[in-house]
Amino acid sequence: MDDDKDLLAARFDADRTHLKAVAYRMLGSLSEAEDAVQEAWFKLSRSDIGDVRNLSGWLTTVVGRVCLDMLRSRASRREDPLEYYVPDPLVRGADGGHSDPEEEALLTDSVGLAMLVVLDTLGPAERLAFVLHDMFAVSFDEIAPIVDRTPAATRQLASRARRRVQSAAPGPAPDLTRQREVVGAFMAASQGGDFEGLLAVLDPDVLLRADGGKAAAALSKVVRGAEAVVNQALTFARFRREYREVLVNGAPGVISLVDGGRVAGLMAFTIVGDRITQIDIIADPERLEALGVGAS
Repeated sequence: MDDDKDLLAARFDADRTHLKAVAYRMLGSLSEAEDAVQEAWFKLSRSDIGDVRNLSGWLTTVVGRVCLDMLRSRASRREDPLEYYVPDPLVRGADGGHSDPEEEALLTDSVGLAMLVVLDTLGPAERLAFVLHDMFAVSFDEIAPIVDRTPAATRQLASRARRRVQSAAPGPAPDLTRQREVVGAFMAASQGGDFEGLLAVLDPDVLLRADGGKAAAALSKVVRGAEAVVNQALTFARFRREYREVLVNGAPGVISLVDGGRVAGLMAFTIVGDRITQIDIIADPERLEALGVGAS
């Protein structure tokens, strides 16, 4: 019996990174993704899987069902305005070092914060159908029982979600070197008070989203349009003493530091062509601490 449990645990661990990647795309939260994976283990350990031929596929659908329940529960109790909310980022050094296989799995397919923001606008069932089918190639026949619909209706859910994602998601980004140049130009212009320099690297319809959470609710805002974003950038630059370049979900980002080296915020940039189309900021000190942002 103990040998069977050890074998099952080893088999589950082999799928853990894949399952967390599924949960991260479903939930946009690293801690909740970990909770969903743990719940999948509990379900596996209590289930009779003697007739399961594809354990990896079975676990994927189990995690999907757990995430669906979590999304529905979240929607019923959510207090923070979704307009301001920025999903959890994956942050690492600007050189790309200190990554691990699990993090690489989470970043597969370049799921940036902008994409996660779009996914947050979908209904729970739509998100499940889209994520499992379009991102992980799970068939509609397998997804349908999870959302309690027919395969044809489930296909429609995914199709509706796909249209919303395609209309709202950013276009292809330039190579990482060029992205870094654009972010560098933005930071230099903001630090130097260069209004025209900032306008030059911002898309006319750029969107800035700042999430201060409950601890810094006054900082939460959504700003649209290049000139309005420039004014915000120049205002915040007056308080910034220095910054550190990082990668946020594989794209260039910045950690802003104020007096004493305290972390004041994390900025993630979405770049299309040579222009910044979206800036997502987490300024919630509690979330920054929980995410380990700024830790050496």
